Amino acid sequence: MPALIFLKECESTNEEILRFLNHTKADIQAVYTFNQTKGKGQYGNSWECAENLNLAFTLALPAQHLETQDHLFNFRTALLLTDFLAIMTKNRVEIKWPNDIILKNKKIAGILTEKKTLGGINYFIIGIGLNILQKNFDHLPKAGSILTQTGIKLNATKVADSLFVYLKEHLQNEIFVEDLFENINQRLFRKEMVSVFEIKGIRQNGIIRNVDKEGFLWVELENQGLQKFYNKEIELLY
Repeated sequence: MPALIFLKECESTNEEILRFLNHTKADIQAVYTFNQTKGKGQYGNSWECAENLNLAFTLALPAQHLETQDHLFNFRTALLLTDFLAIMTKNRVEIKWPNDIILKNKKIAGILTEKKTLGGINYFIIGIGLNILQKNFDHLPKAGSILTQTGIKLNATKVADSLFVYLKEHLQNEIFVEDLFENINQRLFRKEMVSVFEIKGIRQNGIIRNVDKEGFLWVELENQGLQKFYNKEIELLY
């Protein structure tokens, strides 16, 4: 069975990949499609994948191959995807904490990471939704694609192949916590800029200062000073 499998159509690549894992060997496996009908997003959200325009991609990585600490895995993946897209587009790509990927102020990708045990093997499951060729985002004003943001018309199949090779190569490299978060903070969307945030239904101005080693976002709020937040406790409005 090939390490990277193309599916003409599926409900969710994060679910489909479980069918292809070889539980007698701890191999890295991935599946992708350009027609995902019930994509899963982070924290129960959904991820829309316009047919034949965008990529739904999932990679399963046996935990024994991973040098990064478990609780840092989502940030490690976000950083690698950011670097990959920067290479592909020759543009600055940013991370909107904790796991949205931003290109020229529009979300072009999202990540869902899970950990599952199958056949006695622990796997990290990385689901990536990437907008490549879609032009119309009338119902999603914060979203864009590589095409809308750069004018670059990439071959979606080649993007999937290259992404698999890049993740397979780099995910297994050891990275130190200090280096990881230094790089995350260098790519942090709207860092050190006055922004509007919503906290428990109340809007106020603030400035993103950094993400710490525990994954908390530190924001200096206009009315409350420097505060730290976990995901879903604060929303950046842009």
